[in-house]
Amino acid sequence: MEDKYNQLHLERYSKQLANLLCDRHFASHDTLNGPQLISFTPIRQVNLFVIKELLLKWHHEMANLRSPYFDYEHEEVKEALVNFMNVLSRKILMKRDAFEPLLQKAVYDTFLVVLAPAATFEEKFLRIQEEITLPKLQENLKYIDIDKPLFAGFVETLSPSSRDREYILSRFKLYINANQQQRTPLRQLVEQFSALLPVTEEEISGPSAAAPVVATPLPKATPAAPTQEKDIVSPIHTTQREASAPTARPVMFKDEEDDEAEEASNPMRPTLNDNFRKTAASSVADAHSNRKIDSLKNSISINQRFSFINELFDGDNLTYYQTIQTLDSFSDVQSAKQYVSHTLAPKYDWGKKQDHVQKLLRLIERKFA
Repeated sequence: MEDKYNQLHLERYSKQLANLLCDRHFASHDTLNGPQLISFTPIRQVNLFVIKELLLKWHHEMANLRSPYFDYEHEEVKEALVNFMNVLSRKILMKRDAFEPLLQKAVYDTFLVVLAPAATFEEKFLRIQEEITLPKLQENLKYIDIDKPLFAGFVETLSPSSRDREYILSRFKLYINANQQQRTPLRQLVEQFSALLPVTEEEISGPSAAAPVVATPLPKATPAAPTQEKDIVSPIHTTQREASAPTARPVMFKDEEDDEAEEASNPMRPTLNDNFRKTAASSVADAHSNRKIDSLKNSISINQRFSFINELFDGDNLTYYQTIQTLDSFSDVQSAKQYVSHTLAPKYDWGKKQDHVQKLLRLIERKFA
């Protein structure tokens, strides 16, 4: 069972805590290194989720190193890459602008482990895998601290032939429902976070809880169960196996200063995770006002920045910031838009990302309005 929670307050609390902790650290340090990251907060799950996000970006950057001109399958090359990655993993070094968004997401995700374990399992175990295998699922357990026995117990019920995401997720939901007593109480997690920045259980699970209410489509059949899997509840009825809960489609929301008005008028808000990985398609007019902005760098909200970095720049923070700086340096709207259309779009293959490109172009128009 997924608990209801006040998404608006949880987003704000995550941002405030990340800002507070960064203020404390970066007041006396210019950067953050690996050893400092491992013990950055007393809540181990937060630190582990930051490390996991870094690992994803790290593997993505390594993939970008591959070139069509060299043999990356050669054993010597593979060995050299492994050695390089081992050295690099010991040389973590981040500035605040790169670290703070990761920390904010890690705080939010830590609450979701308790509030929405199925959503956590889907993102941390299933969505990030190109190919689902039992060893990969077991590998991801390294980054789970809260309720680790619960997640590990479920993975043990799967057979090596388990491959289908929807089937695995539907089994996990059944497993959680059958083992509610093993879940960490929200009260216990709130006490840990309150030691860093005061928060109450009522604030997290208050009346404005953002549990999306959507029309439930007809259940669709889930692929047949692989052989040699252990029952997660006894017995699992056939209809239970076939019924998989639909995932709510995220919706776009306005800049952070409009949060109060939106909460009253629209109960369906996207989660921070949704905004971090992909903002749903909607018109730019719905997402932004027409007011003029002084600069792109200072006017793009943290949610929009997450979206641009991951969707337009493949998670590369440095490229994003350099590009925004270049766009801010143009003296007229036509030159800036031409740079987007003729230079950036072909370079980063934005042909299938028109929603995000149009949002960027609209911001440019507002700058030169």
